[in-house]
Amino acid sequence: MRVVVDDLALLPSDAIVRPATARLDATTPVVRRLEQIGGAEFLRHLALQKDLAVGAAVVTGGGGDLAAEFVIHAVIRSETEPISHGSVARAWLSTLQRAREWGFTHLTVPPLGTGAGNLPLEDAAEIMVSVLAAHLGGAGGGGGAGGGGAQSDLPLDVSFVVETDEDRGVFEAALRRQAAGMS
Repeated sequence: MRVVVDDLALLPSDAIVRPATARLDATTPVVRRLEQIGGAEFLRHLALQKDLAVGAAVVTGGGGDLAAEFVIHAVIRSETEPISHGSVARAWLSTLQRAREWGFTHLTVPPLGTGAGNLPLEDAAEIMVSVLAAHLGGAGGGGGAGGGGAQSDLPLDVSFVVETDEDRGVFEAALRRQAAGMS
């Protein structure tokens, strides 16, 4: 896990995580940039027959000049369900499960659920770091029937992509608190 200040659309990975509404609409200007870079091909992947459930995650192709071949859309809100700690946690866990199913080893992900009137960055960082730690800790552990194998621990590498050095500090602090809590 690492935190980087970079352009989400242009940072190489197996898949970009994109926070979205139940209709796969963008939730922030940073996420809208993915549509611009991905172009018409990316926009074609967003056509839906019906709304997705809040907390769901769906994989589509990337497109255009996106650095990743795939995008995982994390559904964090709908017209009837606003962004909450629970919706972000459920969508992030679903995203990690899709990454494992698809065999993605490296994800790039912006803070989920932040922006005007939504969760503070500190809350988003705590939720995302704790859900990721639980996912990685529980996915390959236990040695139960049907488990095991390297793929159970995927993704192996997550880059939290933020816009400023101050934002990086918030995520790095959450990572330090998580590491301290595990030791």
